[in-house]
Amino acid sequence: MKNKLYDHTGLRVGIACNIKTDHGSDMQAEFDEPETVAAICGALEKEGYVPIVLEATTDFPKKLTAEAPDIVFNIAEGKSGRNREAQIPAILEYYDVPYTGSDAATLSIALDKALTKSIVEDAGVQTPSFFTLKKGFTVLPDEISYPVLVKPNAEGSSKGVSDTCVAKNRDELQTLVENQMTLYDEDLLCEQYIDGREFTVGIIGNGEDAHVFEPMEIIYHKLRGEYKIYSFEVKRNYREYISYKCPPDISAEVSTCMKQYAKKVYDRLGCVDFTRIDFRLSSDGKVYFIEANPLPGLAPGYSDFPMLAGFNGIEYDTIVCRVLKCALKRYEMKG
Repeated sequence: MKNKLYDHTGLRVGIACNIKTDHGSDMQAEFDEPETVAAICGALEKEGYVPIVLEATTDFPKKLTAEAPDIVFNIAEGKSGRNREAQIPAILEYYDVPYTGSDAATLSIALDKALTKSIVEDAGVQTPSFFTLKKGFTVLPDEISYPVLVKPNAEGSSKGVSDTCVAKNRDELQTLVENQMTLYDEDLLCEQYIDGREFTVGIIGNGEDAHVFEPMEIIYHKLRGEYKIYSFEVKRNYREYISYKCPPDISAEVSTCMKQYAKKVYDRLGCVDFTRIDFRLSSDGKVYFIEANPLPGLAPGYSDFPMLAGFNGIEYDTIVCRVLKCALKRYEMKG
C-alpha cells in the first residue's frame, strides 16, 4: 500500500483497540474505555475519514481482511507478554497495512523498562539506578540505594504501581518483591526512588517536523502513602490527589534539558508519530528519565498526552487527526 496517494475524504481508517470490560482492578489498566474509541471515531469523522472499529481480539486478522482499511489508527495494547504492544503492529506489517505510531520493534523495547533504561543511559540520558529480578527469583543484590520503587518490568498505565510500592530498607524490599512476584508473575524492575517533582513531555511528528511540547508537571496535593507515586488509584481518582500545570514553574535551563532528553529518547528508541516521556526532577535539580510510552493513552479529559497537548493549545480532535496525518505522510499517502 505504500506510495499510493489518497484524497483523505472517505479514507477508511481502522481503529485497532482493546476495549475495557473490567473496571474494578488494574488488570485492564491499559485498555481503553468505549468512550475513548468513540471520541477518536468522532474526531476522524469530522475530518471526512471513515472510522472502522477493529477490536484486537483473536480474530483480528479476519476482521482486518474483511474490512480492508486504508490505514489503521493503532491504540491496541495486545493480549499478553512483554511483546504484547507489538502484536497488532506485527500483524499489520505482515498484511502490509499502514498504521499510526511506532513499529513493533520500538513498542517491544519500550515496554521493557529495564532494556529502555539501558539504551537511554547509553545515549547519555540520566536515569535512576536500577536492577531487575527475573520471574521467580527474589534474591536481592548486596548494594542497593534506598528508598527503592518496585514495579512490573513490562506493564503500562501504572499497572502494578501501587501506593505502597516503595521500600525503605532491605526487609521491606524483600516483602514487596515477594508480593509483586505473586501478583504479577513476571520480571520486576527495582529502581531508586527519586524524591522530587514529576513531569511528562509529549512529542508529535517525525524528522524535521517533530515538535516537542512544553513539559507538563503532575503536582501532588494529597498522598495515598508516604511517597509521591503516580499510582493506578491516583490516576483513577486524579481530581482528588493531583493537578496538572503546563508550562510548569521551572527554569528555562531545566525545561530545555527535559525537552532535549525527550527528543534524544524519542530518536534513540525509533519512535514515530507521537510519544510521551516521563521524568523526575530531584530536589538538587537533576533531571532523571523514568520511562517512555510510544503508545500513550488518548482518553479525552483523562490521559496525559491529550491533556498536555491541550495545555499547548491543541484541541483533542486536532491531536487525533494530527497523529493520523503524521502516519499518512510517512507512508506517502495524502492526508
